[in-house]
Amino acid sequence: MLEGLMIGLGTAFSLTNILMVIGGCLIGTFIGMLPGLGPMSIIAIMIPVAITIGDPSAALILLAGVYYGAIFGGSTSSILINAPGVASTVATSFDGYPLARQGKAGKALTVAAISSFCGGTIGAILLMVFAPALASVALLFHSAEYFALMVVGLSAIAAFAGSGQVGKALLMTLLGLIMATVGEGALFNMPRFTMGVMDLQSGFGFITLAMAMFALPEALYLVLDPSRSTQGGESGEIKDLRITRAEAKSIAPVIGRQSVQGFLIGVLPGAGATIASFLGYAVERNIAPKAEQEEFGKGSLKGLAAPESANNAACTGSFVPLLTLGIPGSGTTAILLGALIALNVTPGPRLMVDDPQIFWAVIISMYLGNLILLILNLPLIPYIAKILAVPRSFLIPFILFFTLMGAYIGQNNSTELLILVGLGVCATVLRFADYPLAPLLIGFILGSMLENNFARAMQLYDGLGFILERPMTVGLLVLAALLVILPSYRARRARLRAEGVADAD
Repeated sequence: MLEGLMIGLGTAFSLTNILMVIGGCLIGTFIGMLPGLGPMSIIAIMIPVAITIGDPSAALILLAGVYYGAIFGGSTSSILINAPGVASTVATSFDGYPLARQGKAGKALTVAAISSFCGGTIGAILLMVFAPALASVALLFHSAEYFALMVVGLSAIAAFAGSGQVGKALLMTLLGLIMATVGEGALFNMPRFTMGVMDLQSGFGFITLAMAMFALPEALYLVLDPSRSTQGGESGEIKDLRITRAEAKSIAPVIGRQSVQGFLIGVLPGAGATIASFLGYAVERNIAPKAEQEEFGKGSLKGLAAPESANNAACTGSFVPLLTLGIPGSGTTAILLGALIALNVTPGPRLMVDDPQIFWAVIISMYLGNLILLILNLPLIPYIAKILAVPRSFLIPFILFFTLMGAYIGQNNSTELLILVGLGVCATVLRFADYPLAPLLIGFILGSMLENNFARAMQLYDGLGFILERPMTVGLLVLAALLVILPSYRARRARLRAEGVADAD
């Protein structure tokens, strides 16, 4: 390992590769800020450039830089205008946007930058130490375990509901799961619930739904409620840029826990940064003291730090199955796998032996890339945060333009714009009725993965026998049951205690 590390250091710190890391991080950060152009799109665009470079190490370092730069930059639009550019930054908007509206956009961006850096760095260290061992663990996960993992993700839905809103959150989750069934199914290549609309054959687009649930209602809210845009720092002065020692002390354990958890989820092929960020947020809310639980969704620094550190650690973790097994851990790493094959590099167990300079150079460049991202972004935060000081008359068209552009670019289909407007109006009505919108999006994202893995497990085991035959599946389903029961039990116990105190008085 030490020998490989020295080879990697020599390769990663060559002038060409340092420029590749800086270039990749810059491109990824700025593209990630634009809703609709996520890491998958930009990596696909960059593949011809990477192949032209010729050197596999430099090409993969450039593409990896674009990947975690885009995840890093995606949090900016989530925090400032409530428009998550990629699925893994949806959870960032839950507390990032309320903080921005309180005039703490600078602080929110600082926490996001530091959490991303720590998550990515801890992930890179874990990747360096445990990559070979974790590859064999990842192989133990089959369709049955992935199905159970999705159930765990859905069972944590109570974390995204406000007090007394668990019923509403479950309803919205069911609606998300129903929407995920539109289009061609996992078992049969036949369109379902498309109502004869050809454009719905591939289902609803994630970007369209994310924009309709968050960005479009925000623009409509700004029109309907002018005071909304002038809440907090409307003077253009960016206050509270630095985090205090007490705040740093409170988010440090969160960052540590979620970096490790996010990395381990990222290692599992097919899990990815999205599930890592949602589970990270849910876990931290469930283990927080009662008083702090109430702050989640209203501008909690812990609620912002958890998904940011988890999704960046998961991005690093997704390179474990890619480099050691040749299995892509997400859609983005599937494109990276295609780039590797185009460069005549065969990822798999032999990569560490046959091409150690590529394997170790990528890992070293990840640490270097996270450091560069922090150095690039921290000085820019006061200027980026001034987007919120833009007058409402300019901000609304700006949000609408990026919302419509993001939906159109995502599918290259004008019907998406009609779907976006229709769903956006429905989402605005639901927000007025005080229904949480995040569970709908979570149900939609996890729905197709849940269905696909359930269908595969049913085929392999000829029915529901897989639940009892695989101990890991049983363990994950028990964990899911605990995630549902424990919050309800804690709430009931607190209510009974309060009633007891009232009776005593």
